[in-house]
Amino acid sequence: MLIDDVTITVASGNGGRGAVAFNKNMMSLGPAGGSGGNGGSVYCEGVVDLSALRQFRFKKDLAANNGENGKAQFNDGKDGQDLILKVPVGTVIHNLETSQDAEITAIGERTLVAKGGHGGKGNFLFRSPRNTSPKRFQEGLPGEKFTLRLELKLIADVGLIGLPNAGKSSLLNELTSAKSKVANYPFTTLEPNLGTYYELILADLPGLIEGASGGKGLGIKFLRHVERTKILFHLISAESAGPVKEYKIIRKELGAYNKELLKKKEYLFLSKSDAVSPANLKKKLAVLKKLNPSVIAISIYDFNSIEKVKKILNGIIKNKYAKK
Repeated sequence: MLIDDVTITVASGNGGRGAVAFNKNMMSLGPAGGSGGNGGSVYCEGVVDLSALRQFRFKKDLAANNGENGKAQFNDGKDGQDLILKVPVGTVIHNLETSQDAEITAIGERTLVAKGGHGGKGNFLFRSPRNTSPKRFQEGLPGEKFTLRLELKLIADVGLIGLPNAGKSSLLNELTSAKSKVANYPFTTLEPNLGTYYELILADLPGLIEGASGGKGLGIKFLRHVERTKILFHLISAESAGPVKEYKIIRKELGAYNKELLKKKEYLFLSKSDAVSPANLKKKLAVLKKLNPSVIAISIYDFNSIEKVKKILNGIIKNKYAKK
């Protein structure tokens, strides 16, 4: 099961206390207390693994190490070790205390979410001509503690959308090395699947149903992933008794969730074209062309139709480089 929305509590380390000590070496005098080490900070770092948030399903409280206290003979305490939380690329970090948001958009990108407390000064740093033997020191500053909501929103070049059993997983498997589950019953895709077609990331998004924007079926849980896709491949099964109705259902749900989704570039495909007669296929293409003139009939068993899809993807790659 994909965990794509989780709330955790993070705490950075406290700074170590400064020491009060005096030089123990023969013929040497003066303060020699070292300063405390800084507390460890908490960072979020982007990784490619979509299931990375699963680690927080049961472990909700995470903390970095405290800084060590200062020691005698000018020895400063060690800094506390930082805590690095691995999160999938596309994760939005909501700080529920400060209402500030941050986003991880690249592999290896790090974002500071809780800064470690600064270590306190030892008495060596308080010496002066008037006070050659100070007993003053500083306590380390406390670390920060926040409640974070980690929300994964997939970032993909192309998102495959449609009702359940529209053939999205089959097309993804055909175009990429993905191995999405395929079966002849609804909701075989229960979490997003990713595949790569050369430089493009393709996302097979779970089938939507009427009322998805209101939480029915897989609902809003996966509609939010559509927000991050740049282009939509809308699949309608040729076996459908009402392809126009199905098209309008998906478009309605997209608009109800976020009207900006309706502005995305959309390619319409009548999938499973091998499953109906040529006459029936021609009839369904004719009615869909009134909604999207560029509709294409495809089948994973038809080499020429898959080549048409690849031609579209190659054009997307070309435009992607042209914009750089």
